[in-house]
Amino acid sequence: MAALGFVGLGTMGGRMARRLLDAGHAVVGWNRTPAKAKPLVDRGLRLADSPRAVAEAAEVIFSMVTDPAALRGVALGEDGIVAGLRPGAVYVDMSTVSPAATREVGERVRARGAAMLDAPVSGSISTLEQGQLAIMVGGDPAVLERVRPYLLAIGPTITHVGPLGLAVAMKLAINLGLGIQMVAFSEAVLLAEKAGIAREAAVDALLKSVAASPMLKYRGPFVLKMPEAAWASAQLMEKDLRLALDLGREAGVPLPTTALASALYTATRAAGLAAQDMAAVFDVLARLGGLRESPKA
Repeated sequence: MAALGFVGLGTMGGRMARRLLDAGHAVVGWNRTPAKAKPLVDRGLRLADSPRAVAEAAEVIFSMVTDPAALRGVALGEDGIVAGLRPGAVYVDMSTVSPAATREVGERVRARGAAMLDAPVSGSISTLEQGQLAIMVGGDPAVLERVRPYLLAIGPTITHVGPLGLAVAMKLAINLGLGIQMVAFSEAVLLAEKAGIAREAAVDALLKSVAASPMLKYRGPFVLKMPEAAWASAQLMEKDLRLALDLGREAGVPLPTTALASALYTATRAAGLAAQDMAAVFDVLARLGGLRESPKA
């Protein structure tokens, strides 16, 4: 088996690395806060002191970070992943970032004689833990085949969408739909409640209706009781919608409902709810409607 590296061992990245370890792979990793990686170290992960050291020790390197600035931070520079890449290595970034940032890093990867794929995922913490993540991949199909066995350890559904950068473009298109769905669901619950229907009954009816997407089925109940830890934070959704709007401007695609949803997630951050799950946009709308917010776990 190839030696694997994983940079960014947070909420999603840590669980991905754990799946690779559980599949029997040797994994060397790095996290900005090393103490948070201790459970993985206890399972056999070897912790490195920099992203560069991870790349130097591995043939296939994965990363999962928050935004374009974080990607550039771990990939570029003297201690970055690119500086440690061996010729022939493969770098797979699974972050939700901009196509421009992905391609910028990709150029540097190619200059090192290595290959890069962008492979963002669609799903939640529960989807990942159940082994049901969907993975979109951009880049050389032959390189994808080299790393397919490792990606399958993370999630069973892999869709190649085109050249490098298009997978993150697809992820942004998907996430704008998720953000808008959460706003629409929140409005539906609050309208029903204001009309005299108990909130619990409104949520139950909506989640049994044709309006219930897979995402709403697991996140919709959060308007009744928010999780203790965010599955995907409101701040991350605000970032994703901002990146989608940027891409829309570049492509000449008007995204009016995305713009409204983005403003509401900005309001969620301004209300001090940035670290809560993206379902916290419900609380902003509840305040505007004079209704109670979601109880916290």
